Amino acid sequence: MRILFVGDVVGSIGLKALHTYLKDLKSELKPQLTIVNGENSNGGKGIKESDFKSILNSGADIVTSGNHVWDKREVIDFINDKDNMLRPLNYPGNVPGNGFKTININGQKVTVLNMQGTALMQPIDNPFYAFDEFYNDHQDEMIFVDFHAETTSEKIAFGRYIDGRAQVMVGTHTHVQTNDAQVFPKGLAYLTDVGMTGALDGILGTKSKRVINRFLTQRPEKFDVEEDGRMQLNYAVIDLNEKNNKIKADYIRS
Repeated sequence: MRILFVGDVVGSIGLKALHTYLKDLKSELKPQLTIVNGENSNGGKGIKESDFKSILNSGADIVTSGNHVWDKREVIDFINDKDNMLRPLNYPGNVPGNGFKTININGQKVTVLNMQGTALMQPIDNPFYAFDEFYNDHQDEMIFVDFHAETTSEKIAFGRYIDGRAQVMVGTHTHVQTNDAQVFPKGLAYLTDVGMTGALDGILGTKSKRVINRFLTQRPEKFDVEEDGRMQLNYAVIDLNEKNNKIKADYIRS
């Protein structure tokens, strides 16, 4: 089974990159499942229904998110009706939307799970305990985790913790693809961060000038999405089987 995961889509240029490259990429790789993180697709923070539909029209089957999922209030109006639009499972209380989706691929149940870290992030339920509770009811499924977190240490710790229970964990949120694609001892295909889809010539998808000025002055700056110039699409492709899981990280640049 082959799964394609595309890193955080940032702004309208990210949607353009997705529309430009994803269908050809799928034609080349022939994945059975395509997942895209879309939480930054509207102006760099949040997602609207039109963005969600654009991501699906570009070739995604499931859209995951993270800490910016609620930044556009409109998401509350549609997230309950879209079972393939995920928000992190470990949000506390009675939060709209779904944290996971289970689908059948060639007779095999595959569950895509969205989780969010706690280190240097806003308060949220502990993802380690949340996974334990989730796993009790999903032990017979292949589990794919998008772990949306700030620090590499929390991502690696979470991967080690779920190794042998989940089949795949990819990290999102930091927008820079890491060079550590590997398979853990008990079979988990792992990557600390997939990277982003959007502007190549900015800083993490935003315009460079304001980011640099913040470092120069230590004063707050309003970051704007870089919507011009070259595009990039960062992705991971994961091959799963009973004996030898494989993961490869790569990118496309215009």
